[in-house]
Amino acid sequence: MASMLGYRALSGIADEMLDINGRIRPVWQPFVNALERMDERELHERFARTDRYLRDAGVFYRDYSAQGNTERNWPISHIPVLIDEKEWEAVSHGLVQRANLLESIVADFYGENRLVQQGYVPPSLVASNPEYLRAMAGVKPANGHYLHFCSFEIGRGPDGNWWVLADRTQAPSGAGFALENRVATTRAFSDIYGESHVHRLASFFGAFRDTLQSHRQHPDDRIAVLTPGPASETYFEHAYIARYLGFMLLEGEDLTVVDNRVMVRTVAGLKPIGVLWRRLDASYTDPLELDQNSHIGTPGMVQALRSGSLSMVNALGSGILETRALLAFMPAICRHLLNEDLAMPSIATWWCGQPSEREHVARNIERMVIGPAYSRLPFFDDNGQSVLGSSLRETAKDSIGDWLASDGHKLVGQEVVTLSTTPAYIDGKLVPRPMSLRVFAARTESGWQVMPGGFARIGRSNDTAAIAMQAGGSAADVWIVSAKPVERTTLLPAEENFIRNMPGSLPSRAADNLFWLGRYIERAEGALRILRAWHARFAESADPKQPLLAHVTAYLETVDIDVEESVPASLIANLNSAIYSASNIRDRFSPDGWLALNDLAKTARRFKSKVAAGDDATHAMTVLLRKLAGFAGLVHENMYRFTGWRFLSIGRYLERGLHLTRLLGHMSGPEAPDGSHDMLLEIGDSVMTHRRRYNVNTAALTVMDLLGLDPLNPRSILFQLNEIRTEVEQLPNAFVNGQMSPFYREVMRVHSGLAVLTPENLTPALFRQLEQDLEHLSDLLAQTYLG
Repeated sequence: MASMLGYRALSGIADEMLDINGRIRPVWQPFVNALERMDERELHERFARTDRYLRDAGVFYRDYSAQGNTERNWPISHIPVLIDEKEWEAVSHGLVQRANLLESIVADFYGENRLVQQGYVPPSLVASNPEYLRAMAGVKPANGHYLHFCSFEIGRGPDGNWWVLADRTQAPSGAGFALENRVATTRAFSDIYGESHVHRLASFFGAFRDTLQSHRQHPDDRIAVLTPGPASETYFEHAYIARYLGFMLLEGEDLTVVDNRVMVRTVAGLKPIGVLWRRLDASYTDPLELDQNSHIGTPGMVQALRSGSLSMVNALGSGILETRALLAFMPAICRHLLNEDLAMPSIATWWCGQPSEREHVARNIERMVIGPAYSRLPFFDDNGQSVLGSSLRETAKDSIGDWLASDGHKLVGQEVVTLSTTPAYIDGKLVPRPMSLRVFAARTESGWQVMPGGFARIGRSNDTAAIAMQAGGSAADVWIVSAKPVERTTLLPAEENFIRNMPGSLPSRAADNLFWLGRYIERAEGALRILRAWHARFAESADPKQPLLAHVTAYLETVDIDVEESVPASLIANLNSAIYSASNIRDRFSPDGWLALNDLAKTARRFKSKVAAGDDATHAMTVLLRKLAGFAGLVHENMYRFTGWRFLSIGRYLERGLHLTRLLGHMSGPEAPDGSHDMLLEIGDSVMTHRRRYNVNTAALTVMDLLGLDPLNPRSILFQLNEIRTEVEQLPNAFVNGQMSPFYREVMRVHSGLAVLTPENLTPALFRQLEQDLEHLSDLLAQTYLG
């Protein structure tokens, strides 16, 4: 690869691949040798595999802007960051020490508060901090620890040393993305990866999963990931982690507190939650005692924690540890609490607090770390806005001294580190780009364990501020490389410990989304079949007012379909609603199904602006029906046949039954124009079956029999009710004390009422009553299981 020869480190800045003399570091040499054997075409093919995997897996990042928020493809930087195992051991040691220190600090803040009493932390840093939750003061975690999962932003300065840029303890994100980065990157470099002795990630997650399971106080307690919902920028990761570890993915509305115990609403009733891995900010978790404006929390959550019935990961209130100003006091706190120096220093930060605290600040100015790692000195007020700046070295002390003599607000000073660079492949060549690492630590049965990797945030330019994802930065995998083979671990159970566990209880909200996903998909299919039949006949006559087309148009108006639009807006709306329902259950939805559903919706939107009425629209509807059939086939063939499947299926059968009921009621009466029966058979996909089953041409009775009452025709109304009855029999609480539930009894009544009829009984009045009965079934299902 000729472009390797042109790679140069930036002057005065450390580089991950090149040492201070410009030589390739030993840990990078095998990787670089492999790259140099590839031409540009091969590299593009390899990177295309990475990109294709991420698209197919549905990995996305939510981008926020003035125009709203949109999902964008996960921004992968294809070249991984390689770090030697021995260097990583030192990093891990420093982060384990830091995690223990943070645990001690937060335990003190919500316990005896000696750090403030003894002058190690200014009182206002805690008392005025919005992340200090007074409701949690004195509340000891049920599992004995405040912190269980942390992440750290670290960077390497020009002197080659690693620095902690930020601590993440509130609801650390990114671990799931680190997993996906690993899978995606190995698609491009599977051969190199297999020969490089790279430490695997599975053991880290396996140990953390086992630890969370040990926190359960009762055998029937569930473990769940608590998410703010699909609007969160990292919702994909929440769903991915829940699916990967086998935990429930819940939102605040899924939970309720009964007798100081957190319970999840499921289709089988309330079930206890013993452990919550919290992925939303603490103040939103309980509108009763914390932020009363929160619409995503659960009233009573704080009281459940007080009672000790729930383990929260991380504890409510741990977000105070993310306060930037706290970094200024970490060295002294570490010596006080752990009797040792910080193994990995923080980026230099200082607290310029209330006037009464300025003398303390002045005494500590001389201890500020001022060196080549920093370029400028910004000050930030409590809202994070820069209010003062100066160059370092000679003017730093004068600027601080001037400020100390002035009347000011509370300020936090923090120096900006000049980060090391790492290779990024841009425009056909490797170029240096600034990089920081996000590293994760999990509390396990044997103490803190640091993930052997993480992910690197890569700047889109040499501006350090461009590292952030929202600013256009990208992410790269991090390989911790050993000199010897590493253990290949998996989360799959060992064969000798094989146990077949039944799937967990289905939350009511998930059941609701599955039910409506089925309905929206079937509603879209029904619309496509009618539109295809309409446009096929319009192509022959070019007269929308001819009796049959006018009669069908009148029906379509009742279901909000405008035939003047070749691809009606209501069809797009149904597909978008299906995607929304699926997005709420990403932890239960296969990536293939998600990809197929999005492809269907994108095709429909593309057709909307291009398709003309008649033959063109007929062909477009056929294409969409095939794509929809592909989606339905994926779901049918791959979805596990348990409670979730039943709600999805009931939604489809109910909507198909309603579709046929309304259509037959409109087109089977004596006023139906010529051609109605043939069109009904076409819409019902039963033309060939009718020819085989009946030795006569289409007639009202044969069509009513085949589409209404034939139990073997998968398009008939009776077939839908047969299937609904079968699925409802398997739902939780279908029988209560040996008796049918009201919902099951109503299903039986509607099914039996139709099953005993003959085609002569199927009148428009009966169809109107049947439509009401089917809508009532939907309401009863919601009352019984989805409330």
